[in-house]
Amino acid sequence: MLSLTRIATVFGLLIGAIAASSAPSAADEQTIKAFAAWQGRGQMFDTGPDRTTFVGSFTGMIFVETEKGPLDAGLMVCPAFVDVNPKDGTQEGKGRCTISAKDGSRAYADIACKGVHLVGCDGDFTFTGGTERFAGITGGGPITIRSGLQEISTTGGNIVHESAGGIIIWPKLTIKLP
Repeated sequence: MLSLTRIATVFGLLIGAIAASSAPSAADEQTIKAFAAWQGRGQMFDTGPDRTTFVGSFTGMIFVETEKGPLDAGLMVCPAFVDVNPKDGTQEGKGRCTISAKDGSRAYADIACKGVHLVGCDGDFTFTGGTERFAGITGGGPITIRSGLQEISTTGGNIVHESAGGIIIWPKLTIKLP
């Protein structure tokens, strides 16, 4: 089992919210468990006879799970789109995420999932690069995204404004730094 200090060091390198006491070794790789409470907003558009498309973003605080409980590890923002079949509720989504550390370093990732609209979806999260101390970051892992709160309002035409909230879980997030 990883010690609290080691988890804090690795996730601190990823997100920057946890102070790390030592620099990582070359090709440092760790697997952690993390989650984020998120809020999203955007618009739904009719884009076909059996498809509506959500275009928007979700944001939230990321927490890493440790032996001492969850620790605040940074902020994320993910612009995304989700295609939904209104007849059976199936959905498929993709997005790009920026995870920001308190010192300004950033990690970038792609996110993709499939599931059921207003319930959630399961998929993959893949690091695509970073800035400053996250330059060259790779890794990723499975994700589970669940929706909870939802508010819908309409305007003229086929535009529907939607706000939602929920949780995203990274049960096995692999982080590799050069």
